[in-house]
Amino acid sequence: MMQKQGKIKISSENMMPIIKKWLYSDKDIFLREIVANGVDAITKHKKLVEMGEATRDENPYKIVVSIDEKAKTLTVEDNGLGMTAEEVEKYITQIAFSGAEDFLQKYENASGDGIIGHFGLGFYSVYMVSKNVEIYTKSYKDEPAVKWSSDGNSTYKLAETDKSERGTKIVMYLADGEEEFLKEFRVRELLRKYCSFMPVDVYLNPKGDENDKAVNNTSPLYLKDPKECTDEEYKTFYRETFMDYNEPLFWIHLNMEYPFRLKGILYFPQVKKKQIQLEKGQVKLYCNQVFIADNIKEVIPEFLMLLNGVIDCPDIPLNVSRSFLQNDKQVQKISKHITKKVADKLTNLFKNDREHYEKCWKDISTFIKFGCLKEEEFYDKVKDLLIFKNLNGEFKPVSAYFGEELSDEDLQKGEQPKPIYYVSDEVQQAQYIATFKDAGLDALLCDTYIDAHFISYLEYKNPKKCRFVRIDAEVDSALKGENVSEKDSKEIVELFKKYLVNQEISVKAEKFKSGRLSAVVTVDEFMRRMSEMNGFYGMDSSDPNKSATLVINLTNPIISGLLNQSEEKQSLIVNQIYYLAMISFKQLSPDELSDFVEKTSKMLFDYSK
Repeated sequence: MMQKQGKIKISSENMMPIIKKWLYSDKDIFLREIVANGVDAITKHKKLVEMGEATRDENPYKIVVSIDEKAKTLTVEDNGLGMTAEEVEKYITQIAFSGAEDFLQKYENASGDGIIGHFGLGFYSVYMVSKNVEIYTKSYKDEPAVKWSSDGNSTYKLAETDKSERGTKIVMYLADGEEEFLKEFRVRELLRKYCSFMPVDVYLNPKGDENDKAVNNTSPLYLKDPKECTDEEYKTFYRETFMDYNEPLFWIHLNMEYPFRLKGILYFPQVKKKQIQLEKGQVKLYCNQVFIADNIKEVIPEFLMLLNGVIDCPDIPLNVSRSFLQNDKQVQKISKHITKKVADKLTNLFKNDREHYEKCWKDISTFIKFGCLKEEEFYDKVKDLLIFKNLNGEFKPVSAYFGEELSDEDLQKGEQPKPIYYVSDEVQQAQYIATFKDAGLDALLCDTYIDAHFISYLEYKNPKKCRFVRIDAEVDSALKGENVSEKDSKEIVELFKKYLVNQEISVKAEKFKSGRLSAVVTVDEFMRRMSEMNGFYGMDSSDPNKSATLVINLTNPIISGLLNQSEEKQSLIVNQIYYLAMISFKQLSPDELSDFVEKTSKMLFDYSK
């Protein structure tokens, strides 16, 4: 049997359709690739100058992007090290080679900082928008300048040309339908998106005078030592980067060199007015100041994507399109480190500036709770920082409300931890709150959309000492007064059952310590939560109000005198008490509201006689 071994050869004829259609997720990314290649070329030349292998002229390093609407061309020119004819053949024509890798291999003892990407494949992204491309390049070496041109198919032309200055100019003749890239505002938008922090000045349509300004910031704030940054600089950088004119609550400046290089700033934004849920933030990921993508989940934990920030990590393992990350242990370490730094910042704020921490809690609580739900490790780091506001407006750690820890034996007997009462709607549950305050009881405010899930998570994490009960779920023993006789209870319950418009609701009677309320409505906590959870996940859910109980307060003077009234008045009063209790519990249906208004009008009429 014949066996043969050899190397696979990739031809541009086979590769070009794949590169043009599938290599990059967004076609506008071609501009980033070409500008980034220019940065690479300048970085390489700087390195050679430092090593004494090249000379530096008086011209400042820069990249110029020019638009010619009449000729339908977009041009990117750099004054980096340029290429010889041989190098053009190698790095442009032979797509599979990498200029950056080859350069680093030759100068392996020199630092490779700032040299990113695969020049060949990056260059070929231009064919996603171009029908023809020309390269004019002159090497720093004493060799003739050359011109390379190709329509992106399997042929190209290479010849000497007149170019006196060192560097590379790429002229893209845009294809039909790609005219958007001939509009200055569109190109400026892309340069801002992809090249805002590139380490070389980038100019768009410069006029060659003192009014020319680079479109990018070559020394972004996150590269500075945190000790040298002022609060105003942090705020200005935030406004300019994220176009958010609400000041951030606080920020975390990431700055480390070992075991991996990582710099950046994460901002905690304010919650906008009337915003129920936190909007997804924007964490921009860079590699050596070149934009990669927003909110890359492999590096940025999901819950941190609620923040705004910039992270620059030269050590992230990118593929050739710079758009996707390899799944390796280094990336996981970076993600864990970022999570740790966030937890450390919150801990420091909690311990050293408690007043500011409590002031920010309304804005940051959803983010922190979401982080706990998504990452158990994050919960372990911040569990002592979880605070809740009580009925007196005071903030306390949730652990302060935990009851005495039960034993496994207690749980097996069916005992439950002491209830922690909470309020989900201060307005709707105002009557319950007033009753609790009268009895000297406390409750926590849990009124964000995530709290329903979060308290269940706290119960899961602390099953022996934590049980949350909504303030309208049961009548606490501390609210009750003396015991109710069976006779008193039976008579009033039967009276209510006789006249109630809602014959489905359960009725029972208790003596409260306070006579403020004539009745309250309660719904079993477990049943209500199950119903809410089913509804949240789009499953069929029964109305929890069908399992509601009307609890009559025998201490109330209206109730105590009810048995002595005429049947007509009993019927009217019973249903008014029912409706008043329901109003404190939920919004009445249209039919219920109509009946309530009618009965109230009748009572007022009778009273006015």
